Amino acid sequence: QVQLVESGGGLVQPGGSLRLSCAASGSDFSINTMAWYRQVPGKQRELVASITRRGSAEYVDSVKGRATISRDNAKNTMYLQMNSLKPEDTAVYYCNAGIRRTLALYEYDYWGQGTRVTVSS
Repeated sequence: QVQLVESGGGLVQPGGSLRLSCAASGSDFSINTMAWYRQVPGKQRELVASITRRGSAEYVDSVKGRATISRDNAKNTMYLQMNSLKPEDTAVYYCNAGIRRTLALYEYDYWGQGTRVTVSS
């Protein structure tokens, strides 16, 4: 069984920084593209940033210049460094990954349980 576990959320003041982590655990799998999403109550889940296995990254306009997504393929871990945080960054952040189990034909979407980020003074 493969699981994604996020960590690093919490309360931070406006202008502050935090680093989210997402670790995949299990055995016999490979990870393709990974991504961070976020969601606030009453709104659709929003793609924040994504990164391919080779490290090509994309960002939603609202975080460009403030966020850096990275990954360590050897550790099956992805990170999101966010700086200059704003109250509108407040959300539950979810880790997403396209994972193929060994011997499987297809890749499936996996999700973490989410980690809450609150930006407030």
